[in-house]
Amino acid sequence: MQFDQFLENSERRAYQMALYATRNSEEALDIVQDAMLKLADKYADRPSNEWGPLFHRILQSKINDWHRRQTVRRKWLQLLPFSTGEENDDLIEQAPELKSCKPDDKLEQNRAMEILDNAIKNLPQRQQQAFLLRSWEGLNVAETAAAMNCSQGSVKTHYSRAIHSLRESLEEHI
Repeated sequence: MQFDQFLENSERRAYQMALYATRNSEEALDIVQDAMLKLADKYADRPSNEWGPLFHRILQSKINDWHRRQTVRRKWLQLLPFSTGEENDDLIEQAPELKSCKPDDKLEQNRAMEILDNAIKNLPQRQQQAFLLRSWEGLNVAETAAAMNCSQGSVKTHYSRAIHSLRESLEEHI
C-alpha cells in the first residue's frame, strides 16, 4: 500500500473519531491534519504494516493534547466575564446519507443513529478511544495499546467497560 493511499483511507474514520472526541468539526479537522502531517513527516519511511498503529497513536495524542488545552482554556474562561459562543456541531447531520426506500425506515435509522451517537459520546474518553479503535478501526489489542500508549490489559479493561456501558445504555432500544 502506498503511503498516500493509507492516509486517504484513514482520513474519514480518523475525522469521525476526532469529531466524537471534540464535538467540533473544525477542531477535529485540525487534529486529523496535524496527525497526518506528523505521520508523513516522521514515519513515512516505516513499513506499511506499522502505519495504522502509529497513526492512531499520534491521533490519540493529538486528541489528548486538545483536551488538556481545553481544560486550561475553560479555567481561564471561567475567570473572564464573557462566553465563547461556540456551538457544537451535530454529528448526525454530518453522517453520510443512508439510502432507504421508505420514510419510516429513514426516520427509524436516524433515531437509532442518534441513540448510538449519544451513547458513544457519553463514554469516558479512554473507553471511547478503546471502543472506536477496536470496533471501528479493527485494530487488535496490541495495536490499540500502541495507539493509546497504554498496556494491553488497560485496553481490554477500557474496551470491556465500554461494551458493558453501551449494552446497558442501549438495552431498552434493542
